[in-house]
Amino acid sequence: MTDTLHPPTAPHSPLAPPIEAPKSLKRSIGVVGGTLLTLSCLTPASSLFVIVPPLFADLGTGTALTIVVAAVLCVAVAFCYSELGTLIPSAGGEYAMVGTLIGRLAGWIVFVLSLIVVMIVPPIIALGTGEYLAPIMQIDPKIAGAAVMLLATVMGLLDLRANAWITGIFLVLEVVAAAVVAFLGFSHSSRPASVLIHPVTEAGHGVSTAVTAGTIIAGLAIALFVLQGFSTAVYLSEEMENPRRTVSRTVLWTLGIGAVVVIVPTIAITLGAPDMNSLMAGDLSALVQGWSNSAVGTFISLCIALAIINAGIVMVIQNSRVLYASARDRAWPAPVNRAFGTLSKRFGAPWIATLAVGVPGAVLCFVPVETLSGVTGVAVAAMYIVVALAALGSRRGGHKERAAWRMPLWPAVPLLLVVVLAYVLTQQTATDLVITGVIVAASLAYWLCYLRPRQSTRWVISVPEEEMGLENV
Repeated sequence: MTDTLHPPTAPHSPLAPPIEAPKSLKRSIGVVGGTLLTLSCLTPASSLFVIVPPLFADLGTGTALTIVVAAVLCVAVAFCYSELGTLIPSAGGEYAMVGTLIGRLAGWIVFVLSLIVVMIVPPIIALGTGEYLAPIMQIDPKIAGAAVMLLATVMGLLDLRANAWITGIFLVLEVVAAAVVAFLGFSHSSRPASVLIHPVTEAGHGVSTAVTAGTIIAGLAIALFVLQGFSTAVYLSEEMENPRRTVSRTVLWTLGIGAVVVIVPTIAITLGAPDMNSLMAGDLSALVQGWSNSAVGTFISLCIALAIINAGIVMVIQNSRVLYASARDRAWPAPVNRAFGTLSKRFGAPWIATLAVGVPGAVLCFVPVETLSGVTGVAVAAMYIVVALAALGSRRGGHKERAAWRMPLWPAVPLLLVVVLAYVLTQQTATDLVITGVIVAASLAYWLCYLRPRQSTRWVISVPEEEMGLENV
């Protein structure tokens, strides 16, 4: 246990000005708004159209099976998030939950892992915009991605309730696009459903080869990334009404709906692609036009482009809250804490933190997407491992009696999750593991040199007083 349950009240040096703690975020969204925002951050259609296509090149007809396995793992992850998110509802998300339950250092490590994800995922999604705008304009994908990130940043500065409805409208278009693709794929099936269970890929010269279990396990890191956004509810818990009633339901329902929106069209694409070369090329626009006509293809492409913009808006909203919470918990030097903790007087949004997420995201659009995706997959798997470890400590001491949603089959679920995800990490490329490891090592150096010597005034993880009451779940 650490001293992380209440807002910090540690004394300051008489020579230094007192650090003004940022104000609590305003509660302005209910179940519907929270669900729309969370589904939009999972961005099932943009994940389907941007992240899934490259998987076809490696996994062939095993792509759907890999995502199904990832969805099963995500159910265990969702159980952990639901219990911890209702036990420790904080805009800090993973790091507040982990830091409160198993210590500040563990909280710092998971914060760095989450920071990798929150800074890299939006530009990865945004980079897909240019391809799907091609029917109406030709634009460099990097320029299009940067423009989407800047637009998302502007939208992230607005009122959260307004953004919930804006993103909700875009979400409807996402689901429509995914449904049309699923219908067209199933209506043009060209191979038996057995290839989903006995997957194959193209070995060259028209020769098919079986997809091995090792290949599927190696693909799980990216597949987890495809479904990752369901955890957004815990970041928004400070702004959701009755968080202990809504967070767990939002997490679980979002995962279920998002998995269906991704998996069903993926199966349809797998069965409907005219040949293995077309499937592994992953050009969904070309497949849709082949199944229908150019007008339908253009409509789907524009819906996908809007889905990507939607994803960018919600991710910037979510990720700015992580930086806001880190400032409240004094993770940085005092001037940085004051900046990230500044709220807009008109909209109540952490506007400097929003800029700090959106503007670098636009710059990252000029980094090779393969590097971004690989590192993110490793960070997501590692972050889930630490969250599962925190879930193992969620029923000890005072936390055992605290009102919260409780997962079934505890502690077997988090234990199994740790073992499986640790093995998944061993199957990732050395380059992705090294890059992620270097970032974590640098963060540990910051911890040792700056945070640890200042334990009374830095990285004092807090949960707002009102959140620690014993409301009924």
